[in-house]
Amino acid sequence: MALLVQKFGGTSVADAARIQAVAKRIVRCRDQGNDLVVVVSAMGHTTDELTGLAAAINPNPPQREMDMLLATGEQVSIALLAMALHREGVPAVSMTGTQAGIITESAHGRARILEIRTERIQRLLADGQVVVVAGFQGTSSGAAGTPEITTLGRGGSDTSAVALAAALGASACEIYTDVPGVLTTDPRKVADAQLMEQVSCDEMLELASLGAAVLHPRAVEIARNYGVPLVVRSSWGEGPGTLLTSNRRQPLGHGGLELTKPVDGAELESNQALIALAHVPDSPGVAAQLFEALGSAGLNVDLIVQATHEGSTNDIAFTLAADQLDRAQLVCREVLAALGADPEEGGAQLSAESGLAKLSISGAGILGRPGVAARLFDTLAKSGINLRLIATSEVKVSCLVAGHQGQKALRAAAEVFELGENQLRHNPAPSKLGEPAVRGVALDRDQAQVAVRRLPDRPGTAAAVCRAMADAQISLDAIVQSERTHGSGEQLSRDMSFTLRKEDLSRAEVALKALLKQWPGARFEPGAAIARISAVGAGMPCTPGTAAKMFKALAAEKINIELIATSEIRTSCVVPEADGVRALQAVHEAFGLGGAIQHHAKGSESPLEQTA
Repeated sequence: MALLVQKFGGTSVADAARIQAVAKRIVRCRDQGNDLVVVVSAMGHTTDELTGLAAAINPNPPQREMDMLLATGEQVSIALLAMALHREGVPAVSMTGTQAGIITESAHGRARILEIRTERIQRLLADGQVVVVAGFQGTSSGAAGTPEITTLGRGGSDTSAVALAAALGASACEIYTDVPGVLTTDPRKVADAQLMEQVSCDEMLELASLGAAVLHPRAVEIARNYGVPLVVRSSWGEGPGTLLTSNRRQPLGHGGLELTKPVDGAELESNQALIALAHVPDSPGVAAQLFEALGSAGLNVDLIVQATHEGSTNDIAFTLAADQLDRAQLVCREVLAALGADPEEGGAQLSAESGLAKLSISGAGILGRPGVAARLFDTLAKSGINLRLIATSEVKVSCLVAGHQGQKALRAAAEVFELGENQLRHNPAPSKLGEPAVRGVALDRDQAQVAVRRLPDRPGTAAAVCRAMADAQISLDAIVQSERTHGSGEQLSRDMSFTLRKEDLSRAEVALKALLKQWPGARFEPGAAIARISAVGAGMPCTPGTAAKMFKALAAEKINIELIATSEIRTSCVVPEADGVRALQAVHEAFGLGGAIQHHAKGSESPLEQTA
C-alpha cells in the first residue's frame, strides 16, 4: 500500500462542482489501495480577494493580521473537501497547518518550514482516514512561546505538499494543476509547447526561477534535497504528467526542513583558458557567427559572458580547455576579420590567458538566498583571490580564478560552506551524457538590467556589491563581470552587469549608493527595458554548439543580444523587451521542442498560474 500526498490548487477547488470532482478523483485513488494526504489551496481567487479587502481597510496592514486573514481561505477549502469526501462514503478529516503539525519560522508572510510533527497525521491514516490539510500555512512560537499562525508566501501550498511528503516518507507527491504537466515553454506564447515526460529537479529549479510558474522553486528544492518523487499532472485528465527526479536523498535533519545548507557541493576544474574580445560590433548575429565557428572547429566552449557597454560595441568573453586555446584564438581572428573588426587593423581587441581554474559551488535555490554568492566572494576576497569572470544560476555559482590559487579557493569554499571531502570534486567528467541539451525555454519580462560602472579591479569588489544587495534582501541574477578595463595601475577598474526583479530596482540603487561613493568614478546605471530568454537542459555541457544554435535563432529574427550569461545547464540572453515573445518562439523552434498537445479548456486562469 502506497502513501501519496496530493495537492490541488485554487482552480481545482474553485467551486462546489470542482470540489466534488476532486473528491471523486481522491476516492478512485483510495480505492486502488493508497493512503492519502491531500493538500489544498484557497478556492479560486480567494487569496487575491482577501488581499484586496485588507488593502481597502488598511493600505499597510500588519503582516501578522494578514496571515490571520489569508489562512482562512484554505480553511474553507479543507472543510468543504472533507464534506464532499464524507458524502462519497470516505472517512476524512480536515486539518489546518497548525493541526497538521507544520512548524515554521517566526516570519509572517514568508515563513520557512522547520519541521512537521507527523504523529497525528499518521494516527489518522492508520485509522483509514483521508487527511485533508490546508496548504500555505503553519504555526510558529511567537513571543513568550505563544503559537502564531504563519503563511509560507507565494507557492506555499506546493511547499506544504512536498514538505509533508518528505516528512511522511511518502511514495510520491502529486501536484494537480491546469496543465498536463511541465511544458517546454509557456503555451500562451508558443502554441505547440509540449509535455516533458521527465525533468530533473535541477532543471526545474532553473525553469522555475526564470518565470515558469507551474511549480514554486521552494517546493522543488525540498523534492531535490530529500529525493521526493514529484509528479505534476492535470486535474482534468488521466495523463501521466511530468515526473521530477533527484539523485539526492539526504535524511531530515534537525536544522530545519527548509533550512538545509544552500550549498551541497563544490568543484574545481583546472587547466582552463579565457579568451576575451573587446570592442566587438554590437549587432545581431555577431555572437552566433563567433560561436558557430568555434563549434565547427570542434571547440567546446564552457562559460560565456557578454557585458553591457556604452557605445556601439560589446565585449564577449568565454572559457574553454587550455589545450584548445591556440585553435580558438585562430578561429576568433578569422571571425573578427570577416566582421571587419580585425585586431591587426585596429578593430576589436583580442586577449587570451591560460593557467586558470574554475571554482563552482552548487546547491538548491542559491540565487533565492542573496547571501550565498556574497559569502563566496567575501571568502575568496579575504584569501586574496581575485575573480576574473563570474557566472551564476539558480543551482550553481562559478568564478574563474588564477590556476595557482585554485586549490586554495576550493578549500576556502569548503570551509565556509562546511563541505566534507565527499562533497568536493576535482575536474569532474560530464555526467549527463545522453540527456537533451535543451529541455525547456523560459521568458522572463519582470527583470531589469543594471550596469555598475568603474568598479576597482581588486579582490573584494564583487563581494562588496553582492553583500550590499544581500543585506537589502535583493537577489541578483545573470551577474556578469566585464573583461574590458578602464584606467591603469591602482586606478584599474571594470564594469559589472546584472539583472534583478523590476520591483527591486529602486531599492538596489539606494543599497549601492553609499558603497559607490567610496570609489571615484563608480556609478549605478539602469538599462533599457529588457526581456530575458533562457534555455535549460542537463545535457548542455556535453553538447557542443548549444549556445551557438540559440544565438543563431535570435540572429535570424534580427534580435540583438544585449547580455549573455551561461551556467552549466542554462544559457540566458537579455534582449530588448519588445522582442521577448519573438525570441522565445524562435529559440523554442530552434531546439525542436514543439509538438502537438491538448490543453484542457477548464478554468479562466493562465496555464502557468501559481496558486497559493
